[in-house]
Amino acid sequence: MMKALLTFLRGLIKGVVEIKEETEELSGIYHVSDEMTQKIKKFEGYMSKAYPDAKGVWTIGYGNTFYADGTPVREGDTITRSEAEELFSEVLGQFAGNVADAVRVELNKCQFDALVSFTYNVGIGNLKKSTLLKKVNADPEDESIRTEFNKWNKSGGKTLPGLIKRRKDEADYYFGKTCK
Repeated sequence: MMKALLTFLRGLIKGVVEIKEETEELSGIYHVSDEMTQKIKKFEGYMSKAYPDAKGVWTIGYGNTFYADGTPVREGDTITRSEAEELFSEVLGQFAGNVADAVRVELNKCQFDALVSFTYNVGIGNLKKSTLLKKVNADPEDESIRTEFNKWNKSGGKTLPGLIKRRKDEADYYFGKTCK
């Protein structure tokens, strides 16, 4: 009886260890590299007080238009740098999961990170309806994907120099030119 119990417990522990290893492996898929995390923060910049973005949407922290619970940012909201860092991490993780769900092909880390940066900026709804995603899902090595990144350079109907630069950087990262 004792021998059977020990055998059972060993099997149970082995199963738990295998599940843990699989979970850790899968979580890496949704993890955005530290390099891209810093790039996104630099693209977005930090603002402690809510401000209207180019389309008039209230934004705070590192480009957040909503809080992790889905509540929209409102005029008069404030956030500390520490709170902004926490919010950024939570929301970035949500976007990473959204990108992973939308992409139907295997991507390398550079491609995944670039798409998360893009989606963090334009939103998952825009990624899902984009020709960019269609082309990625058809052939992630298609060079015309670069053109699709570059098309997303407007906000509120205006072409913005910051978005021109960001899309070029994201496309270069996607194709491995600046990805380490």
